[in-house]
Amino acid sequence: MFVDLVKLQVKSGKGGDGMVAFRREKYVPKGGPAGGDGGRGGHVVFEGDEGLSTLLELRYNKIIAGDDGENGGNKRLTGKTGTDALIKVPVGTTIFNDETGKVIADITANNQRVIVVKGGRGGRGNVHFTTSRNTAPEIAEKGEPGEQLTLRVELKLLADVGLIGMPSVGKSTLISVISASRPKIADYHFTTLRPNLGVVGVPDGRSFVAADMPGLIEGASLGQGLGTQFLRHIERTRVLLHVVDMSAYEGRDPYEDYQTIQHELASYTYDLTKRPQIVVANKMDLSDAEANLNTFKAKLPEGIEVIPISAATRKNVDLLMLKTADMLDNTPAFDLYKDEEYDSVVTYNFEAEKAPFTVETGDDGIIELKGDALKRLFEMTDFSRDQSVQRFARQLRSMGVDEALRKHGVKDGDTVRIFGTTFEFKD
Repeated sequence: MFVDLVKLQVKSGKGGDGMVAFRREKYVPKGGPAGGDGGRGGHVVFEGDEGLSTLLELRYNKIIAGDDGENGGNKRLTGKTGTDALIKVPVGTTIFNDETGKVIADITANNQRVIVVKGGRGGRGNVHFTTSRNTAPEIAEKGEPGEQLTLRVELKLLADVGLIGMPSVGKSTLISVISASRPKIADYHFTTLRPNLGVVGVPDGRSFVAADMPGLIEGASLGQGLGTQFLRHIERTRVLLHVVDMSAYEGRDPYEDYQTIQHELASYTYDLTKRPQIVVANKMDLSDAEANLNTFKAKLPEGIEVIPISAATRKNVDLLMLKTADMLDNTPAFDLYKDEEYDSVVTYNFEAEKAPFTVETGDDGIIELKGDALKRLFEMTDFSRDQSVQRFARQLRSMGVDEALRKHGVKDGDTVRIFGTTFEFKD
């Protein structure tokens, strides 16, 4: 089964908790802190694999997660790093943030690896919190939580040349003639239900990869017929071979067919008419094809190259391949995505103009503190230890939380809620 679009959730592993421990060694009477750090949580990693051609396996794995890191141990031992979740996908796969629509990664090479969500940092053990005033700290951090994202994963075939046109114009026959690809060929519309890739050998020794695209119809750019499901596979191609049935065997007008396809290419998200094209006048071995070709050329704008062929008899097919290879040699790769289409990388930097928290009044009248930086600090604090709670209070004070609460009207003894946990404000 050919699957080229899936949605799934990915979650990186939580970092392991740091440990509170002390040395207990013979002949070392004073001991000292010896709690190790937690291990990093596992990343979620995508890797390009040229041996794959479909996203079928991802359809049955809707939730993929990295392993949590192990907790720190005695004697300053660091916990084991969580195992990364490695997801192999075909080359040509684009990964989108489904919530923002932005591109996270575009995998265009074999073995290319991209970390989509990073594992949480391991919490620090109490060895890191020793000071001259507190030589035996009972403070350790919890591991940083992992990240979670909903992804849209799209496969866009990596082909140099795309064969496009209305249904039943001979695209599948042509690719079967010019390559070892063996698509289904039958005398009815939409015989091709998935793109077919083939490596084409040019008579002068050059080669390129061609893709036979399922037939397009009017309204394809809006989802009609097989619609945008397969238009996306044309995006990476550098040259388009627009196959037109010049015999008008089904009573269709070749020029109207040509205009219909051009309109759909122009109406697609990416204006695909910018790709260089060669018009392939196919089925020239049938009656009326020559007269139809003359009428067709008379209506075409100047500068559009038309090569008459017969895929069935292989007439002029070698000439078409040579012309296509020449056009490829002079056509650079197109930038598929602009810089603004890529998802920005989140960094935790201090920004004076943006507070790391907000103070709000909940529906029940209780004052609430919210904010991403505050949430990260909250989740990495071990509230079972008094010294950790005291450190958390100092960190809030240094962030300006106390002053902000006073400005909001909070007084000594009032209740403040932080992510579902209530505290008593002490002024």
